[in-house]
Amino acid sequence: MIVTKEKTIALQKRMKALHIHDDDLIEKFILGSGTGGQKINKTSSCVYLKHIPTGIQIKCQQARSREYNRYLALSALCNRLEKKASDEIQEKIHLKEKIRRQNKKRTFSNQEKMLEGKRLRSKTKTLRARFKNHDES
Repeated sequence: MIVTKEKTIALQKRMKALHIHDDDLIEKFILGSGTGGQKINKTSSCVYLKHIPTGIQIKCQQARSREYNRYLALSALCNRLEKKASDEIQEKIHLKEKIRRQNKKRTFSNQEKMLEGKRLRSKTKTLRARFKNHDES
């Protein structure tokens, strides 16, 4: 499969938006493995990418073409970085919501229920106290 110029430009824009630079990538072309016969064992069409700042490693051997495998590997790297960024954003939103719920003032009915529970707990604890015999003191 041939990678068109439009796909290449779109991928470069995507990489630029995610702040992925060529200097941050370790790229190797290694021998493939698996089914495919003698041809797969002779050619180095498998692409290995490592993004140094995040440590993400990707191996791609989906197609016979080295160029297409490189395109797929870079695309997979962009997908992972986008997912990681969206997960971090969701985590921040979750923490903000949690703090908002914690700081929210209780309603009157909820406060009454809580105080009633505390009263009951206090009552059960006082019943556990030792029995004092006034004759022995």
